[in-house]
Amino acid sequence: MKANEGLPARLLTQLQSDGKPWSHESYCAGFEVKQWRCNALADHVVEWLPDYALKEDELNVNHGNMYVRLKEAAARVYATDNYGKRGELGEIAIHAICRDFFGTIPLAPRVFYKTSSNDVVKSFDMAHIRYTDDAKFEIWLGESKFYKSGAEAIASAIESIKQHIDAGFLNHEKLLLGPQVSNKLPHFDRIRELLARQTSLDALFASAVFPVCIVCDSKAVASHKEYSDSYLNAVREELLTLRKKIEESDLPTKIKLHLIYLPIDSKDQLAAAFDKRLKGLNPKD
Repeated sequence: MKANEGLPARLLTQLQSDGKPWSHESYCAGFEVKQWRCNALADHVVEWLPDYALKEDELNVNHGNMYVRLKEAAARVYATDNYGKRGELGEIAIHAICRDFFGTIPLAPRVFYKTSSNDVVKSFDMAHIRYTDDAKFEIWLGESKFYKSGAEAIASAIESIKQHIDAGFLNHEKLLLGPQVSNKLPHFDRIRELLARQTSLDALFASAVFPVCIVCDSKAVASHKEYSDSYLNAVREELLTLRKKIEESDLPTKIKLHLIYLPIDSKDQLAAAFDKRLKGLNPKD
């Protein structure tokens, strides 16, 4: 399996990047005829649906089943409780960015390892693996927030991660993920051992990266109509504001974080565009 095998063409552009002392980056769908590309981003998110929602053995897409596979993926997104809150769009965004820009590979489709618990905290929004060389790998356990307010989104993300790195929660997460690791993944036996109940969480922390994806309304996007130095500087200020909140939480001293910021013009507009496309794929229609 290759990290970039069969992936949709890249739409997002990396605007800002800084890995010191921990990574924080921003991405943008760009502008077209003086407008932010809402419809283009909604289309792109839909293109990622099969990779996000289907299991590896279901991704045998060809000209005869491509539409069927897309409808199957859409149906599974509709079936999740989080869809009504539009949270799935944020989850697909973090999935797509990590796959596209960092070459990660899903350990298990998100819709297959959600728990049936009624607790507020259920599971990570993303569970991927990233191979750093032929013998080494990282487990990427992600959290995404799709909000109108960036301040509310980052506060919610910090609270979720604090709960997620609790020993009891992580041990439960290992029980969910371990059995679903495909034997087609390189070093699958070592990955399963890392996620085994008997393995200390210290080993998981040593190999884990926790990406945090914030998708929210942006004043920088709303006040610009094209890429410019002014736009890039405005996005950078928003990114640094989010980063400061994470630094104040003290989380970077405990875990390896990766902040991902996707500024948008309007959550409501993007959610409506995404919903319209999913309704077109709804098997009940």
